[in-house]
Amino acid sequence: MTGGFVGFAMRRIVAAIPTLFGVTLIVFFMIRMLPGDPARLLAGLNATEDEVNHIRVQLGLTQPLPVQYEIFMENLVRGNLGNSVVTQAPVSYEIATRLPATALLAATATLIAVVFGIVSGIVVSTRQYTSTDYLVTVLALAGISIPVFWGGLMLMVVFAVWLHLLPAGGDAAATSLVLPSIALSAFALATIERQTRSSMLETLHQDYVRTARAKGLGERVVVYRHALRNSLIPVITVTGLQAATLLGGAIVTERTFSWPGIGTLLVNAIQARDYPIIQGVVLLFAVTFLVVNLAVDILYGYIDPRIRYS
Repeated sequence: MTGGFVGFAMRRIVAAIPTLFGVTLIVFFMIRMLPGDPARLLAGLNATEDEVNHIRVQLGLTQPLPVQYEIFMENLVRGNLGNSVVTQAPVSYEIATRLPATALLAATATLIAVVFGIVSGIVVSTRQYTSTDYLVTVLALAGISIPVFWGGLMLMVVFAVWLHLLPAGGDAAATSLVLPSIALSAFALATIERQTRSSMLETLHQDYVRTARAKGLGERVVVYRHALRNSLIPVITVTGLQAATLLGGAIVTERTFSWPGIGTLLVNAIQARDYPIIQGVVLLFAVTFLVVNLAVDILYGYIDPRIRYS
């Protein structure tokens, strides 16, 4: 790894700091715009106005928004996301207890999407306009078109209700991960397959690939040694964006399959107007998306040195 690449990576990291600050600003004020009063919800239907106001003061909701934001940032820098207004437990604890389940689900779905998406994209690019190409194209269009919740329900009906092969939901067994992972990965898998096929077809028609074939190199060497690496740059971009998007898709998938992750925590917090939990989870999603995009940007510079000097 050269000094040029390290400098490129450091510049990208520094450039991401203002974006991170903007993310905290947007998340904080958008949460405050949600309808409903968490103090009223926490006090209960029979609470008096004085009791509701007392809770509102305890939560700091009576202070001006800039002051609330300043306190939020001071606590955030110290790693303190506040306490849940429902359970009174620290938000970091609530997130930490649910995060492993969501991380496992998202990582498994990403692995399925990347492996099957890139492999099938390479295969159909070398078999253009064959029955294999048409079949994979139809399946990819289905994966892009079918909503996550509907695809998940269909998988549940077929493999859990009709065939009794896999659990319909929960996390009681290792096999419980199979159906939600497939449902969550469908869109990303189809998108990566389409991007890989398109990028490979464009590269396979370049002059240097024709030259490699003219030299008598085998088709396998031409595809995997000469064409694949140059085709991966746009695929990496799509893969990074899809990996981050899977976290958002996990919210729907977790509710469909009763998976006890961050998505379920967020939905419950929205129903209870639990501001600190909503704030913490949305901030986590936003920062994850930012970090994944930063990693993709840096990986770009590693694969193609021209990008470092542009």
